[in-house]
Amino acid sequence: MSTLFKHRLLSCVVGLLSALSAVSGVQAEIDLPAGRAEKVGMSTQRLSRINEVMARHIEAGNITGAVTAVARRGKIVHFEAHGFSDLDKKTPMSKDSLFRMASSSKPVTGVAVLMLVEEGRIRLSDPVSQYIPEFKNMKVAVPKAGQAEPTAPRGPNSPKPEIDLVPASREITIKDLMTHTSGLLSGGLGAAVSDVQRQPTETLATYIPKLGSVPLDFQPGTRWRYSPGAGIDTLGRIVEIASGMTFDKFLSERIFEPLGMRNTFFNVPDSERSRLLPLYRRAGSEWQKADNPAFLNTRTYFSGAGGLVSSAEDYIRFEQMLLNRGELNGKRLLGSKTVELMGMNHVGDLYKGIRGGDEGVGFGLTVYVTVDEAKAPTWRSKGSFGWAGAFGTITWNDQQEELVGVLMIQQPNTQVQRDFHTAVMQAIVD
Repeated sequence: MSTLFKHRLLSCVVGLLSALSAVSGVQAEIDLPAGRAEKVGMSTQRLSRINEVMARHIEAGNITGAVTAVARRGKIVHFEAHGFSDLDKKTPMSKDSLFRMASSSKPVTGVAVLMLVEEGRIRLSDPVSQYIPEFKNMKVAVPKAGQAEPTAPRGPNSPKPEIDLVPASREITIKDLMTHTSGLLSGGLGAAVSDVQRQPTETLATYIPKLGSVPLDFQPGTRWRYSPGAGIDTLGRIVEIASGMTFDKFLSERIFEPLGMRNTFFNVPDSERSRLLPLYRRAGSEWQKADNPAFLNTRTYFSGAGGLVSSAEDYIRFEQMLLNRGELNGKRLLGSKTVELMGMNHVGDLYKGIRGGDEGVGFGLTVYVTVDEAKAPTWRSKGSFGWAGAFGTITWNDQQEELVGVLMIQQPNTQVQRDFHTAVMQAIVD
């Protein structure tokens, strides 16, 4: 029997079992209320198309495997594993597999900051220098007279651009960091001339103050430009200062434990490392194992911008808390109006997607927001918000449809993400 035939047969069996045991099977494996899809306005048969979509992408060589989960009106209606976690060992994907979340970590940091805003410990309008004095009197990098600003990031061996430094028109604020409008290491001229490098043994306390010497890429608040690490990690340091706790401890005690997120870590315990997926990247027509990225090879630097490892079960809890307007299973993390604030568009028309070509989208406090679902590249309702990671993970909550979606993969593929969104939305039948 061919491998392809076996995979197709396995997909069919999984889909059939999902349809026959939509309540009991999910309830046994994810500690959240489960329900039959038809009871919450979705179709079990149509939800099985998620399995078909994942199988097609696995067969096409776009991903090696996935875990997918969907909840509506507080009930888990879909929770499935697809493909393989380890291709070399032919290990089937497990629903409790651990995934590198990369930038999917950012909304967790956003919630941590908003918890402290609610407590009056910090304000969104506070200048960063109020907590980290090195950020006082920052400068902005501009091209030398007669030179154009580069349109692409500087290559590793290309010379540094010639720049002038001008004073920032105002200090960068906590809100600037949360909305990627600060200009801090966001791939522009300031980033191109920066010599600040994080060392493997650094902590937020030792590294973040060094960023105060880095020129900004633009005047604060005038552009949206993604700060993949520095901006959100600076928020993590502010959480430490304002709370008196290390960032990992704050997240564990204030977010993960109350929500029952037992499988979310910066440093995966040795006892759980077998559940962490190896990374695979395409080399022609073959998959090859890849090394862990250098930015994750630390046990001391707790990056709220991209350092978390987690499971589908944990992240559906997190998104369900946001969908519930700040509460899950009697544990309230945020007030309902704060969740509304998180999901508002705070940047006007500055945000056009990561690559600058999208319409119908806005940006909230660490999250992408759908502003016009007819124009947005991803099919989900107006007002829905969430974020994604560089390894392919994407999660969101949709207040209008009372829905949560979680896609866990470890190969970045926009088409897989969009097809998953479509498969989820087409399963709504009420």
